[in-house]
Amino acid sequence: MSSNTRAVGIGTLGAAARPATHGAGVACVVGAAVLTVGGVATQVVAAGTSVSRQVWHHPWHSGTFVVITILFALAQSLLVVGVVGLRRSGVAGPGRTSAVGLALAVAGTAVIVVGHLASIPVRDQTIDEAGAVAAGLVFFLGTVLSALGFLLAGAVIVRTTLWRDARRFLPLATGVWAVAMLGLQFTPFLPTAAAAFAAFFVALGVALMRPSTSVASR
Repeated sequence: MSSNTRAVGIGTLGAAARPATHGAGVACVVGAAVLTVGGVATQVVAAGTSVSRQVWHHPWHSGTFVVITILFALAQSLLVVGVVGLRRSGVAGPGRTSAVGLALAVAGTAVIVVGHLASIPVRDQTIDEAGAVAAGLVFFLGTVLSALGFLLAGAVIVRTTLWRDARRFLPLATGVWAVAMLGLQFTPFLPTAAAAFAAFFVALGVALMRPSTSVASR
């Protein structure tokens, strides 16, 4: 067999070994990477901005906030693709608890997209005005649903056999951090907390791009 033939064979096997969730994993990684960098950038800008903390578009100026928020909404939509991929991967098994958990995780991740979009028309309001409060409640609801969903599904995934390596702890860890986010939303460190939350989705996306442990060990 020639070296060219061997190379083609190896490439073919590599492509065939990709799981059905590979595309969802790529989308999740891209979206989460944007949100991670965006969270860090927001924290840096917040340290030196002249924009009042009482304005909803803090720390960005109003026009910049619109661009950043649209970018974040698009990136968050890619996270929804990733969580849908997690549900379709079957790693949580067929049980009702995992089904409910993953449905909540998808819903919560999607609600945060709505929160970003809802922030645009109320961006110039102060944080205690009705529109800004409503937008904040949307984010809070999305975080609650995500926390419940990942905790329920994550507890099941830890006990399943499809992901036998460290990946099986990722959904549960994501849920735990989402719970922490419920309190951190009211602190100046929210952008950093959001960046860390997004980093969990980077790891989740990478996990979805890899074949299950049982396939990889064949």
